[in-house]
Amino acid sequence: MAESNNHDSNSKPTWFTPKTLLVIFCMINMLNYVDRGAIASNGVNGSLRTCTEGGICTGGNGIQGDFNLNYFQDGVLSSAFMVGLLLASPIFASLAKSHNPFRLIGVGLSVWTFAAAGCGISWNFWSIAIFRMLVGVGEASFISLAAPFIDDNAPVAQKTAWLAMFYMCIPTGIAVGYVYGGLVGGYFNWRFAFFGEAILMLPFVVLGFAVRPLQLKGFGPVELEKTSAPEAEGYGGAVSGNGELLNYISKKTAWSKGKSDFTNQVSKFWTDFKVLFSDKVYVVNVLGYIAYNFVIGAYSYWGPKAGYAIYHMENADLMFGGVTIVCGIFGTLAGGLILDRMNSTISNAFKLLSGATFLGAIFCFSAFLSHNLYGFLVLFAIGELFVFATQGPVNFVCLHSVKPSLRPLSMAMSTVSIHIFGDVPSSPLVGVLQDAVNNWRVTSLILTSILFISSGLWSIGIFLHSVDRYDEVEAFAAEGPDSSPLLCENTADMSNESRLP
Repeated sequence: MAESNNHDSNSKPTWFTPKTLLVIFCMINMLNYVDRGAIASNGVNGSLRTCTEGGICTGGNGIQGDFNLNYFQDGVLSSAFMVGLLLASPIFASLAKSHNPFRLIGVGLSVWTFAAAGCGISWNFWSIAIFRMLVGVGEASFISLAAPFIDDNAPVAQKTAWLAMFYMCIPTGIAVGYVYGGLVGGYFNWRFAFFGEAILMLPFVVLGFAVRPLQLKGFGPVELEKTSAPEAEGYGGAVSGNGELLNYISKKTAWSKGKSDFTNQVSKFWTDFKVLFSDKVYVVNVLGYIAYNFVIGAYSYWGPKAGYAIYHMENADLMFGGVTIVCGIFGTLAGGLILDRMNSTISNAFKLLSGATFLGAIFCFSAFLSHNLYGFLVLFAIGELFVFATQGPVNFVCLHSVKPSLRPLSMAMSTVSIHIFGDVPSSPLVGVLQDAVNNWRVTSLILTSILFISSGLWSIGIFLHSVDRYDEVEAFAAEGPDSSPLLCENTADMSNESRLP
């Protein structure tokens, strides 16, 4: 009877299947990147006030025009949300060991929704910069924890394909954001783009707290600890009537316990951090990803402006958005499916990463050499197909090169690394480069050449000794529903089998 009650208490809604989880997480990820595309779009980002030699001036528009930002400030604004993301990602990854990861995602999405709405009511550069930082804090929990949930619940033969579907939302979301930001900014006002994002995210915030929390593989069940009253433990009736003394003792005990918990949390984080970055396979993978993200981050932010300046695209937002949507979807899915077909091993993942990035770099570099708009679009589209094929494999390596309990921290530190050394500096640095050379074609060619460095770094991983550690059993991981994926469609059958003599 006890076992039956326990099974019922851990049952999940019949509608909440692994595929439903994937769809929900893809939609959330899409919204995260729609926000990034929207703020980079010409409709939302806008342009500065300009004057001709004859003294005829045109008013600025969008964020840049309303707040009178130079290119460096504009680039900093694009990266401001990364500050919150970088600071909060390791914190959420560490908290996953003591708090339910699914609930942590709900908390993060709540902060994200508040911050997105805040961007819409901002009144100057510093106010919107602060709200952009809070957007990053909100996104941090999702970035760290969503991929491990998907990896747990995906079919064994389709793990990379499921990850590819999830990461397909990055280029697709950015592209949709270009179009969304352009339309909303053009027909209404750039502020309404942020209000719309907050409204669209709100149902997922509710879902994060309404659905019974899930558990990750490699983590034991999170127990709620209750501190017993001191008088019941060791002080007895001698102090039971002294309210002030009891209150003092209770506060002191709570403070001491909180200090001890914090110290233990920091110690565990540092231990896990050292284990993670002593792994050569993980480090090489992240280094290649940093160089890759340096280019992609700058592409996503400066792409529409560069396209407009070089090829005089009348609808740069729509052009870049359309190409990125198509290539992002097909390229990312193709990368995941190809790796699954090759046999999902870490060595094969590195082969695909290196080869696809090298080919993508050749086509993208050739595209910016072209002086014809249609030649540029064809070459750039082919290049993006190859470049986006890396999304599934690179995250497969992050998840499978470490033991299960380190996966949230692995994803968090990968995110921190690729942003702090990749797209955080790339947008303002490319802005500085453009201010210096004043030639978007030259700037784009210099930027694209960094993809060759990324390909070279990933090629090193092919020759490293690698072991898939996904199924590694850790000493503290208990058998049962709390130490395994809870949305597997055969969970009930597995639970029943475990009770057989």
